Amino acid sequence: MIQINSQTKIAALIKGHPDALEAIVTLSADFKKLRNPVLRKLMAGRTSIAMASKIGGCKPEDFFEILKPLGFVSDNSVQEQDLALQKSLKEFVKDIETAHIIPLDVRAMLAEGNDPLKLIQTKIKELKEGQVLKIINTFEPTPLIKLLEKQGFESYVDLIEKNLIETYFYRNKVANTIHQASPEGVDADWNQLLKQYENRMIEVDVRHLEMPAPMMTILNELEKLEHDQALYVHHKRIPVFLLSELKDRNFEYRINEISANEVFLLIFKK
Repeated sequence: MIQINSQTKIAALIKGHPDALEAIVTLSADFKKLRNPVLRKLMAGRTSIAMASKIGGCKPEDFFEILKPLGFVSDNSVQEQDLALQKSLKEFVKDIETAHIIPLDVRAMLAEGNDPLKLIQTKIKELKEGQVLKIINTFEPTPLIKLLEKQGFESYVDLIEKNLIETYFYRNKVANTIHQASPEGVDADWNQLLKQYENRMIEVDVRHLEMPAPMMTILNELEKLEHDQALYVHHKRIPVFLLSELKDRNFEYRINEISANEVFLLIFKK
């Protein structure tokens, strides 16, 4: 028997039983993406049953029921703690004056194929003490949540309905700024590292790919990278979500920002 609760990660379920993946897929068409090994490796380790339930429009109890025949058992005591935490977070958000909540609806931008990250970053930097940024979206922005956590923000995700999710970000401590290239747009040791990895670079161009294919492609190439090699990436923007993931995977990177629509990255193992 394997005990699970709403905070159990999807990766743990898949590791716990070989049939767990296909059982999860039956709960929602949204979970079919987990069959992609690159996307599964990226998201399953960070996505809990509670988070996945909101994405898939189901309940944690649905997970417990479908996984019960595979030997998974729900830990009810932990469930009660989870509910208490959710209630306290929700009350926190409700107690804030309406004027202190800054709404940002990014659904139209995403529908047009545009990346709202720069706009979100601008809004985050403009937040004053006591203000909360509310992102209105059609899905839970897990990479954004992880990114802003590292900058000192806490979050609360509220599932309004299947395709309407509101995510609140509020500052827990002084936020750290994300990586920025030097004023000239290129990291100081860029040329030195290019020379160091000369004839030992794997090149990939992701400018023509739609999200999240650029990030998936880069991570897939990094899986094959030898210790003494570097990945040379031609991108159309600084991929902030990717930078956060690279740090977690013990990679270093350098950036050469040519223009607003042309960026080069050099990624290598520490």
